[in-house]
Amino acid sequence: MYRVVEILEEWDVAKDVKAFRFDGRFDFEAGQFAMIWIPGVGEKPFSLAWKDIIVVKRVGPFTSRLFDLEPGDSLWLRGPYGRGFTPRGKRVALVAGGIGIPPLYALARAYREKFEWVTLIYGARSKEELALMDIENYVDEVVITTDDGSAGRKGFPTEVLAERKDRFDGVYACGPEPMLKAALRVMDYRNVQISAERYMKCGIGVCGSCNLGKYLVCRDGPVFDGFQLRGLL
Repeated sequence: MYRVVEILEEWDVAKDVKAFRFDGRFDFEAGQFAMIWIPGVGEKPFSLAWKDIIVVKRVGPFTSRLFDLEPGDSLWLRGPYGRGFTPRGKRVALVAGGIGIPPLYALARAYREKFEWVTLIYGARSKEELALMDIENYVDEVVITTDDGSAGRKGFPTEVLAERKDRFDGVYACGPEPMLKAALRVMDYRNVQISAERYMKCGIGVCGSCNLGKYLVCRDGPVFDGFQLRGLL
C-alpha cells in the first residue's frame, strides 16, 4: 500500500545527486529500500538513507522528473522492503562506490554505538561526484579514492580494503557490481555483507526480474552475506 508523503526539503549532495526529506518516517533496517512512484512517470526502488531521507542520482527520465520536484510536492512510497544489514564485528569498514553511500550512511547512523571503530572507504570518479552527506559525524575515519585523483588517493576503494583488510572484523559494501565482486574476493567471502543491485519491478518477490542465481534481490536481499554469493558474484 502506498503512502503519500510531502517533500519537505531537497538539497544538492554532489554533481547530479540530490537528497530529499519527506514528512513521514519509515521504521526500517539500514539496507532496506522503498519503491517510489510518480504518477504518469513510473516507479523505481531507492535505498533509504534514513527514516525520512532518500538520495537520488540523476540517470534517466524517472530521476530527472524527481529532480524537478520541489518542497510541497508529493511522492507515493511503499515499503520498506528487503533484508537489511546485520551489525557484526567491532572494527568495521564501510566500502562505498559512486551512489552506494545511502545504505551505508544509514548503517553508520543507526549502529554507530555497536562498533568500536568505523572506517569509511569511499570511491567516486571525481571530486565532484563524492556524495558524503554528513557521514563523517558517524564514522571515525574517512578514506577517499577517486578515479582521476582529484580528491584523496587515485585508485579504487577495494585497493585500500586489500591493504587494510586485516584491521577489520566486519566489512559492509555497496556500489557498482565490479567493486562488490572485488570486495568479496578481497575478504574471501567472509565477514562481509554487500548490498546488491538488480532491476526491480515489483519489490516483493513476485515478478522475478531481480533474480541473482537462486535468490531474488528484493526478497532475499538486497543485503547478502558474502558466503551466500560465492559462485554468483
